[in-house]
Amino acid sequence: MSVVRTKVLGLVDVIMRVPSLFIIDEILKMGIGEPIIQSVGQGPNSTAINLDPPVAAMLPEDDRGMQDSIEVYKFISFAVFKFLFCLFGAISAACVFMLWTRHLVIVYMYIVSVGLIFLSYWSNVSALSVISDSPSLLEDVLSLNMERLLDPGGVLISILPHLLAQWLMGVIFAYIHLGPRHKIIQKALPFSFLMPLLLAMLPLPSIVLKHSPAFAAILPLVLSKIALWSSSFDVVKTILSGYQHARNFASNFGIATLIENEWQRLNVPCVLRVFWTIRLLEHLISLLMSSEAPLRFAATVQSVLVSGCETLTAVLGMTSIISLICHYIGKMFQLFLLSEDYDEDKSIGTVSAILFYILALQTGLTSLSPDKRIIRLCRNMCLLVTALLHFLHNIVAPILMSLSAARNPSRKRHARALIVCAFLLIAPGTLLAVLWASHSPSTWLLAVTAFSVEVIVKVLVSLATYTLFLLDARRQTFWEKLDDYVYYIRAFGNSVEFCFGIFLFFNGAWILIFESEMIPIGGAIRALMMGIHAYFNIWCEARAGWVVFMKRRTAVHKISSLPEATTMQLHQFDDVCAICYQDMTSAKITRCNHYFHGVCLRKWLYVQDRCPLCHEIIMNQDGNAGDESIEEHPNNVENAIAANARNDRTGNETLNRQQAQAILNGSHQTDALNQPLFDDTFLEEQITNHNRASASRSIGGNTIDSQDDAQLEITRISSFRQPVSDGQMDSRENYWSVKKDHRTTPRPFTDPERTENWPGEEEYVQPTHFNASIACDIQTTCCTCDY
Repeated sequence: MSVVRTKVLGLVDVIMRVPSLFIIDEILKMGIGEPIIQSVGQGPNSTAINLDPPVAAMLPEDDRGMQDSIEVYKFISFAVFKFLFCLFGAISAACVFMLWTRHLVIVYMYIVSVGLIFLSYWSNVSALSVISDSPSLLEDVLSLNMERLLDPGGVLISILPHLLAQWLMGVIFAYIHLGPRHKIIQKALPFSFLMPLLLAMLPLPSIVLKHSPAFAAILPLVLSKIALWSSSFDVVKTILSGYQHARNFASNFGIATLIENEWQRLNVPCVLRVFWTIRLLEHLISLLMSSEAPLRFAATVQSVLVSGCETLTAVLGMTSIISLICHYIGKMFQLFLLSEDYDEDKSIGTVSAILFYILALQTGLTSLSPDKRIIRLCRNMCLLVTALLHFLHNIVAPILMSLSAARNPSRKRHARALIVCAFLLIAPGTLLAVLWASHSPSTWLLAVTAFSVEVIVKVLVSLATYTLFLLDARRQTFWEKLDDYVYYIRAFGNSVEFCFGIFLFFNGAWILIFESEMIPIGGAIRALMMGIHAYFNIWCEARAGWVVFMKRRTAVHKISSLPEATTMQLHQFDDVCAICYQDMTSAKITRCNHYFHGVCLRKWLYVQDRCPLCHEIIMNQDGNAGDESIEEHPNNVENAIAANARNDRTGNETLNRQQAQAILNGSHQTDALNQPLFDDTFLEEQITNHNRASASRSIGGNTIDSQDDAQLEITRISSFRQPVSDGQMDSRENYWSVKKDHRTTPRPFTDPERTENWPGEEEYVQPTHFNASIACDIQTTCCTCDY
């Protein structure tokens, strides 16, 4: 029951807002009071106000000029007054339209109460005109003249409907008026409405009966005036509070959120649909009543559509209907495609409505004559149909990609998606064939052609990509060229769209320069839309495409510089690509000795230049990757120690973790090849020079001698030159003994992947992470890091 009540109240709220739109619509029909001056065949001294030629000719020249000036002043004054009155009416109607429901009810209560007063006056005057020429009703009642009382054409039968209407209007006024509600006044109001008819039954002079309706309306008018005066302060307060609410809401949530919130509160689409439907029914009824011959269907539809886009408010109403139709078309296609998660159909109606209204504004639809208006309306509909085809492609394209990528075995869904694609290929082709057969080439036809061909190209690109993914799903091996083929196809489609965007820009510029001189407002809107199109559809698309091209070009150059894995290396590796988890028939080897598919690594390089596994920089900044050999790693250590010296001189005892990891990965590879990584003599020289530069180092508040630091460095390096083995455990113990002597309290490493302890240490660090800790210690010689 509550749901029904909510719907009923919502319908009442919509209906109460419709009259405001009709008021604005009528004001727009009058051109907001703007005068229309027609000077056809008039002399240079003539004006828009045509004087009677004989009267003007009879006046002297001085009097004639003065009379013309007076007429011009009257005309201008009347035009200004009319314009201000219409503007005030439009603003008032818009304010009433935007009121809250409770305030809207109060406004309608006041309007209905005032309307009842005037309706009562008109009814009393009509009834008195019937009674004035008839015998006295009181005499017939006193004499019990039933023959005249019951006569169908008699006075009693004639005024009986007026009596009932006056009593009903009095009761309604007493219930809804906003004035003082004293008991005596409430009881007197129905009799006030009935007073003229009651007096007419008495044998009173005609002058009294003639003015009795005016006297009967005094009490209701006084109550209405009191209500208006007492509510005037509330009106100003309501307007100020509404402005303050909108200002605070916009400052907190933004203007866009405010507009969206008010749009939903006022239920604007439903109000516009009801308004446009009532307007069309009104026009259709007037056609049926004014036409004597039977109406033809085509002519009637054309007349109704022309009337339906006569003003800006009427165009808004038509826009709401078109939005509803497009929304259900998108919903129908979504249901046909068995898609439940895709939400593109929700925006089809909104975008279609905005597009149609912009087309109506920039083509000056409301200012055209009826015969030209229907032609322009049909052309705008053709453009809207092509835009709708684009929206439908936006629905089916992701579904095609998901079906091919997920290797969905449901043939029903594949068939439905392909049927929609076939429709999107046939519909624009049929539309172009019909239009080119019935119209000569024009800027409008070229625009429709560009949009239609663009739809066909986009559908073909989607189908080609879908086919490639299906073929890839049937292959048993990894298809490395798939990414290249998909890129080429999509690049072709994007290039075609970009070219059509440039073509449409020049087409619009031609229309703006050579075809929009008679529609200044439409030309301004077209120029604005051209600017938006040039920025978003041309500049932004070109910049994004160039960025993608340069990323791909750079990635291809980097990949080509990496060494290719031989068949023997792939056989020894005997693993899958760590990016796509597919078997490798070919691979690229990074400088950190990791194997990846070339195409997978290229996609990874679009994002970053580090190895997906160890996060080492894959190649140098100059792009010469793959040239470094294992023997170059000592140079990396030398660079690390030199960086350490620079850091010590500036007082900074931290190291970039990624650089340390890069060094240690190289150390691990060298250990795996059983080759010495460090040169003791070289390191002793470097550390001695370093110690001479810095006499002492402060570690956690304790000062350590530089020679002890040098000895500690040498001990650390020499203890980890070879891979870890049982025979080398003494080196580990030596390392930890030196470290324990160096620190008062041993601090274990906190790596999460440690599994067991070393002698003298609480936990064991796996080789890669342990090497990182060694690099950190080499750089800082302090034990304050987390490793």
